[in-house]
Amino acid sequence: MGVRKINGGVEDFINKFVRARGGDSTGIDAVGTYVAPGGASGNPEGHTATGGIISDWVDPSPGNVYRTHIFTSSGTFDVSALSGTYPAGIEYLVVAGGGGGGEFSGTRGGGGGAGGLRSNFPTIPAPFKTPSFPVSVQPYTITVGAGGVGAFQSGTGFINPGSNSSIGSAVVASGGGGGGNRLGDPAPGNYPQSPEMAGGSGGGGGSGPGAGTGGPTVNSPDPLTPQTQGFAGGDGHGVAPNYGAGGGGGAGAAGANGTTSQGGAGGNGLQVLIAGSPASIQPVGTPGTNPGGGYFAGGGGGGNYNSPNPTAGAPGGEGGGGQGGSGTSVDGVAGTVNTGGGGGGNKGRSGGSGIVAVRYQIGTSAPLAKATGGSISFYNSKWIHTFVNSGTFVNPGSISNVEVVMVAGGGAGGVNIGGGGGAGAVLESPPIGFTFPNNTYTVTIGAGAAGKTTLGPAPGNTASDTTISYPGPYTWTAQRGGYGASYPNIAAQPGGSGGGGASDVPAAGTATAADSPTPIGTLTAYGNAGGATSGNHQGAGGGGAGGAGSANPTGGVGGPGAVGRQLPATFRDPKQAPSDSSNPQPYQRGGGLGTPGPAGSYYVAAGGGGSAYPGNTPGNRGLGGAGGGGDGGFHDQSPPNTDGQSALVNTGSGGGGSGYSPTSPSTSGSGGSGIVLIAYPT
Repeated sequence: MGVRKINGGVEDFINKFVRARGGDSTGIDAVGTYVAPGGASGNPEGHTATGGIISDWVDPSPGNVYRTHIFTSSGTFDVSALSGTYPAGIEYLVVAGGGGGGEFSGTRGGGGGAGGLRSNFPTIPAPFKTPSFPVSVQPYTITVGAGGVGAFQSGTGFINPGSNSSIGSAVVASGGGGGGNRLGDPAPGNYPQSPEMAGGSGGGGGSGPGAGTGGPTVNSPDPLTPQTQGFAGGDGHGVAPNYGAGGGGGAGAAGANGTTSQGGAGGNGLQVLIAGSPASIQPVGTPGTNPGGGYFAGGGGGGNYNSPNPTAGAPGGEGGGGQGGSGTSVDGVAGTVNTGGGGGGNKGRSGGSGIVAVRYQIGTSAPLAKATGGSISFYNSKWIHTFVNSGTFVNPGSISNVEVVMVAGGGAGGVNIGGGGGAGAVLESPPIGFTFPNNTYTVTIGAGAAGKTTLGPAPGNTASDTTISYPGPYTWTAQRGGYGASYPNIAAQPGGSGGGGASDVPAAGTATAADSPTPIGTLTAYGNAGGATSGNHQGAGGGGAGGAGSANPTGGVGGPGAVGRQLPATFRDPKQAPSDSSNPQPYQRGGGLGTPGPAGSYYVAAGGGGSAYPGNTPGNRGLGGAGGGGDGGFHDQSPPNTDGQSALVNTGSGGGGSGYSPTSPSTSGSGGSGIVLIAYPT
């Protein structure tokens, strides 16, 4: 790729800068050559900071270069030096987890409210826009809130709000309100009888007979003004024939009220173009009315009764809101991961996890010809495109020595002394890479399997493959991870890596990871089987890309999840290393690419841990493997059991198996979503 000379024949700046820095191109962005304010080329003038996934980009109108740190999981934004040229203030987007959708035997549940949205980005409208945030040299703890679990049955405690996201205590977005259940239920869809329906945006009201009141938005608990972070949920409609439930509120609009024929639509979210150039598609968020994507915090659609001829429920709001379900045969849809979207009502679906993004200026530039797609950074003389959401990789000409890593979605843990979920397969190109012809390559990121909440045995939800396809037609496929086994009769699922066995269901899930050959070249697959048990009241660990899962030799102690695989050296940029040092489990740190592992950081695709019974201490749970696998649950008397831990997003790791109780439901851990990395030299 040629380098454009600027300012009257400046020599090849990139090569000169990389030599001067010993190959650590911390200050070069992936879309241009920096120009200092006085006009001479030189080092960038922005802050020096680490954490999250880095996206460097040019705003084409003023020509400014920005760096965005994108946190899809909790971590640390660590500022080690301030800019001597640009202001100390940063711009940020903080979105909390969306609320889970409501239900009553699969019908009439309100949509989950979107997670609260806090931002000082220039385009944020009143009354949302918060003031400038000057940073100092220190670490800032980043918390990314989980989405609320969908209500799987009626009863007290089954309306589930999302969790808060924050930058320390300085900026806090409140979790979205849970969608309401049917009126007359012990946990009805009516505010204020169900205070869990209030949140960053309110959950939609359940329906009847009788009209449920939607939940309100609440003010942010941080000290910034204004404190507005969302809108209220819509009310349910209690009249036959279809008893439409209310839609969850969004960051841009209130949820719609249900009608006699349909649930209310989820309220739309807001577009925040903080992570990439407004001239291209954003690497995070969802599509919406305006071009460029980048929509966040849409409310979930309300469900409806609509029997005996069910049709699709109400749509979710722009920004990741899940569609509502209809009757008992059309399920709601979960909120989109890392958008804060509310879950759809009916057979309540989970809200989407939140996101935190921080941007600041690092220079000005003249644009260069390059490939586009995903978050783009520069490290060790190579451009790196990171896809945490589906998108397109477009290169205008032939690019040589392209390196590729693909990770599929991870499997969920099993329930009732459940086995750990298996990791999604990892596909890697050879070290010399491939030659990519001029083409548009469609990148699809596999979703992790959602955890299961149940009182008894039930098959797990299925994860999704990660693919890259291009005209021919040709497709590379990384196979999704398998879910863990469940006591007493649900077998472990095979997958890229297989799920772990469980008590009375000892057989492990087999590995199906397969190499993916195409005319461009062959990617090598990595995946392993889950662990098998001897049936002694424990779940085995799920398989990972670095090894097979295993059972613990001690009865009543969960087996550990298998280790994942370390990313190739090309992708180990210190600016985006795992950074959550506050997490007590060393293999569960997030906030960057992967987690720590046996040989350092940047591990992905680990197995989830198996659960334990009758072990009644946390030490009896099986730990998730290095690479982001979720820990297993364990049995206890108070509460009766503990749930499996979910895997880290964008690692493709497996979720932990859940504990057991004959009277209290448990929830298995969700698998982590996948990721695609593409690198090539300048």
